[in-house]
Amino acid sequence: MKILDRYILKKFFVTFFFVVLILIAVICVIDYTEKSGDFLKNNLTFAFILKEYYLNYIPYMANTLSPIAVFITVVFVTSKMASHSEIIAILSSGVSFRRLIGIYVFGACILAAVTFYLVGWVIPKAAAGKVKFEVKYVKGPFYYDARDIHFRTSDSTYVYMQHYNNRVKTGFKFTLEKIKEQELLSKMSADKIVWDSTLQKWHIDKYEVYEFDGKKEKKWEGTNLDTALNVLPKYFENDYHLEETFTFEELDRFIAEQKLRGVGDIERFLSVKYERYAYPFAIIILTAMGVILSARKSRQGTGMQIAIGFMLAFVYIIFFIMSRNLAQKGGFDPMLAAWIPNIIFTFITTFMYFTVPR
Repeated sequence: MKILDRYILKKFFVTFFFVVLILIAVICVIDYTEKSGDFLKNNLTFAFILKEYYLNYIPYMANTLSPIAVFITVVFVTSKMASHSEIIAILSSGVSFRRLIGIYVFGACILAAVTFYLVGWVIPKAAAGKVKFEVKYVKGPFYYDARDIHFRTSDSTYVYMQHYNNRVKTGFKFTLEKIKEQELLSKMSADKIVWDSTLQKWHIDKYEVYEFDGKKEKKWEGTNLDTALNVLPKYFENDYHLEETFTFEELDRFIAEQKLRGVGDIERFLSVKYERYAYPFAIIILTAMGVILSARKSRQGTGMQIAIGFMLAFVYIIFFIMSRNLAQKGGFDPMLAAWIPNIIFTFITTFMYFTVPR
């Protein structure tokens, strides 16, 4: 590594740290202001809030802001160097512009690798703590209000409940059907089914069963049945930001489990999964764009270039939010939605590289 590489990378990493620090400080103040009423209502001390919430919230937000923070960092560092004629001196010494971008991209790759590890295995743990705190102290009590609930518990077994009360862990108008090759083999029905936390099973006070064999039908009734179903009370709990609390392995298992159960609302989990893979590449793409944008010495000064950098950063955020919303509402492929901002900004960066004077 040459002196020039160390010089630029030092500026890059130090400035990135301070940009993240400043952004986090501003966001935390805004967040605290918004939630102060909830904190006071629950008589929470500042020490408790800091330990249980903000120590989880800060790494979560730092990771969320990392692509934008990198972009702002690159624009600030490079535009300052350009205003001091350092870029001109570097290029005049025989260093190509591509070589200059390569130094920044190398630093971005380091950040991207760290980000990928954090977003896959570390940040979900912090997000879990943040979500747990918000559910308990910020959000109101959760009531499961879905009606006509259907689950597939195996290839041939299907569960139905008219509604479920998550406060007492009880399902009403319960049926369990076994179907093979579109033919109903048996059907169990009961007025209610209650979760027994001691046995970790479902308890049915009274039930009736119908069995079908061709045109033959057999019926019997029973009482006090404890049964283990592939349906657990956790399926009816609050899923507020649940997708953010899973590691890569946990997220893959959850998605597979939801598909097996026949649950269709998995787009937001798929969206988060693909966004985590796209995130590191966003850091690299935005770094290259920042160098191209700010390497030229401007008559308007550094302030104009930084302002343009902020504008493009917010454009990226808008694209990101729009594509995520389209994916989570089921109208767009989650993988494509996660990569659309990167694809668009890759084309913009390539166009700028060949057309913007430098």
